[in-house]
Amino acid sequence: MKKLFDDRESLHDQVRLLKSQLEQRNGVDGVQNPGENAQENGIDPHLLELQRDSNRQISELKFKLVKSEQEVTTLEQNVLRLEGQVCRYKSASENAEKIEDELKVEKRRLQRELRSALDRIEELEVSNSHLSKRLEKMKANRNALLAQH
Repeated sequence: MKKLFDDRESLHDQVRLLKSQLEQRNGVDGVQNPGENAQENGIDPHLLELQRDSNRQISELKFKLVKSEQEVTTLEQNVLRLEGQVCRYKSASENAEKIEDELKVEKRRLQRELRSALDRIEELEVSNSHLSKRLEKMKANRNALLAQH
C-alpha cells in the first residue's frame, strides 16, 4: 500500500511538473515567437503539439492515478477481510485450546476413576476367592460330619 501511495504521489508530481512546463512554454513561446512559425487559427502548431502531448500525458497519468487508487481500495478491503479472518481464527484457536484443557482434566479424572474401579474389582475378586475357599471348606466339613453319622 505504501508503494501505491508513493506511486500516486509521484504521478501527482509529474502532472504538476508537466502543467508548469506547459505554462512556461506557453508563456515563453507566446512572447518570444509571436510570428516566426506559421500560425494555424492564430495558434502556433508547435504549441498545439506540445499541448496535445501534455494533455495526453496528463490523461495517462490520471488513468494511472485512478487505477492506483482502485488498487489501494482493493488492498485495503483485503486487509480488512484478512484481519477479520485472523480474529476469527484466533478466537477459534483459543476456544480449541480451552476445550483441549478441559478434555485433559476430564481424561485425568476418568483415569483416576478407572484405577479406583480396577482396584475395587481386584479387592472383590480376592474377597470372592477367599469366601469361595471358606465355602468349600465348610462343605467339606459338613460332608465329613454327615459321613460320620
